[in-house]
Amino acid sequence: MTDVATAVSPYIAGLTCRCPRCGKGKLFSGFLTLAPRCERCGLDYAFSDPGDGPAIFIMMIAGFIVVGAALVVELKYQPPFWVHAALWLPLILATTLVPLRVMKALLIALQFHHRAAEGRLIDRQK
Repeated sequence: MTDVATAVSPYIAGLTCRCPRCGKGKLFSGFLTLAPRCERCGLDYAFSDPGDGPAIFIMMIAGFIVVGAALVVELKYQPPFWVHAALWLPLILATTLVPLRVMKALLIALQFHHRAAEGRLIDRQK
């Protein structure tokens, strides 16, 4: 019998922002607001806690892209500051807001797939 957690690829479920168990139901009820449960299979999303992980990944990637591009443009063309603002503000929005939802869904799907849970202390026998 196939394990339910491995029936759906966590990468496909994350990239499509779908339920990590069935791959059909919506994961979000708003832009970044998690739905309480899957409308298809009833999976309760209370297990998920991506925390600041998605934001950190996106900030690092976006920072590398935007700062690198701004340095190249500054060193090569030395444009006025308003040109920098006109170029980099839309790029910052595009490289942070667009992938943030997908990254959050991907981390939730991976949490479900690997059965990640909060750490617990166990009693050791002496």
